[in-house]
Amino acid sequence: MSGQGSDIILQRMMSLHPKIIDLTLDRVWRLLARLGHPERDLPPVIHIAGTNGKGSVQAMIRAGLEASGARVHAYTSPHLARFHERIRLAGRLIEEEALREVLDECERANAGAPITYFEITTCAALLAFARTPADYTLLEVGLGGRLDATNVVERPRLTVITPVDLDHQQYLGETLAEIAGEKAGIIKRGVPSIVGRQHDEALEVIEARAERLGARVCAYGQHWHVAEEHGRMVFQDERGLIDLPLPNLIGRHQVENAGIALAALRELGLGERECEAAVTRAEWPARLQRLRHGPLVEAAGAAELWLDGGHNPAAGVALAEALSRLPAKPLQLVCGMLRTKDAAGYMRPLAALAEALHAVEIAGEAATLSAEETAAAARSVGLAARVAASPAEAVARIAAEAPGARILICGSLYLAGQILRENG
Repeated sequence: MSGQGSDIILQRMMSLHPKIIDLTLDRVWRLLARLGHPERDLPPVIHIAGTNGKGSVQAMIRAGLEASGARVHAYTSPHLARFHERIRLAGRLIEEEALREVLDECERANAGAPITYFEITTCAALLAFARTPADYTLLEVGLGGRLDATNVVERPRLTVITPVDLDHQQYLGETLAEIAGEKAGIIKRGVPSIVGRQHDEALEVIEARAERLGARVCAYGQHWHVAEEHGRMVFQDERGLIDLPLPNLIGRHQVENAGIALAALRELGLGERECEAAVTRAEWPARLQRLRHGPLVEAAGAAELWLDGGHNPAAGVALAEALSRLPAKPLQLVCGMLRTKDAAGYMRPLAALAEALHAVEIAGEAATLSAEETAAAARSVGLAARVAASPAEAVARIAAEAPGARILICGSLYLAGQILRENG
C-alpha cells in the first residue's frame, strides 16, 4: 500500500483520463482482468439505469432489502460531500482504510494506462464488493448503460430502468429512442427487468431488446400500477394490492419512483412489511431536502432553506410539481448549472413559481456556467434574475430582502455537494 490518503490517490487518478472521450468497456475489461475479475464474485446484482430517479429508486430498494435483514452493497454517483458516499459495503459507507486499499490496488494494476476516473473507481468499488460478504449488490449506472463501466456483470439478478428522457445527448444520442437503446443495454438474456413509466418511443426500444434476449419485462401501466389516493400510496401488481404511506422523499414523482422500487422488491419475493420500509425509511440527500442546521440556515434567518440536485428539463418539471404541493410561500431560487445541461429547459417549469433567481457559479467545476450565463438563461424563460458571488451571498441577500421566503438552492448535484460540505 502507498500509505497515502484516498483524496491524494483520487486526485492522481484524474490525470489518467484518455485524451479522446469514447464510451467503451475495453479499459474496464483490461483492468478487471488484472484484478482477477472481481465482477464475477459479487453478491446477486440489481442493476439500475435511467435518466431520472436512479438514486431515489436505489435508496428505496436498499431500505426494503435491509428491512428484510439483508446485507446490501450499493454503488452510486456522483458523490455529494465526499467520495466515500459512492461505495456502501454491507450497509455502511466504506471506511477510509478500505477505500485507500482498493484504490491503491487498482492504481497499481492499471500501471498508468489511460482510463477514466469513473472507470477506475468503479473497478475499485467492484473489488471492495467482491471481498465483503453481502446478500445483494445495487449498481447504479453512471452514464447511459450499454457502455457504462458498471455494465460488466454477465447475469444480474434483476435490471431496473427508471424513466428515460433527454440528457447527455452528446454521448447517448439526440432522440429518446437512441437514448433508450443505450439505457436498455443493461438488459441481459433471461434476466427480468423492471421498467418505470416511459415515453412510447422509449418503451418500444426497451421492450424490443428484452424480447430479443428473452428477458421478461415488468412495466409500469402494464404489469404494475401505482397512484396517490386519499393521502396514501396504492400499488397493485399481479400479486395483489398494497396500501402504503406516501414516500418520505418529497414529490409526486417519488410515488412513481417508489412504484419502481416496490415492483423490484416484489419480484425478489419480499412482502408488505419490506415494501412499507422502502417508502418510509429511504434516505437520499439533495432531493428537495429541507436544510435545518448549519451556517447557511442561520444566514437564511426566518426564510426556509431547501436543496435539490436535479439538473435537466424532466427534473425541472418534477421539482416544480413538488414545490407546488408545499404550503404557499414566496419562492426564491439560488441556481448554478453546468454548461453541459439545458439550463433554460430546466428553469422553464420553475419560472411560473419563482419570484426571482439568483445565479451563481459552481466553485471548483471547470464546466460551470458563469453566473451571468445562468442569469441570461433564466431571463430567456421569463424569470427575473440577478447574479451573486456565492450561494452564501445570495442567501444573505434574500434573507434581508424577503425574510418570509422559501429559498431553494438548485441546478446541479455538484452545487448541492458544495452546499452540504460548507453547511456541515
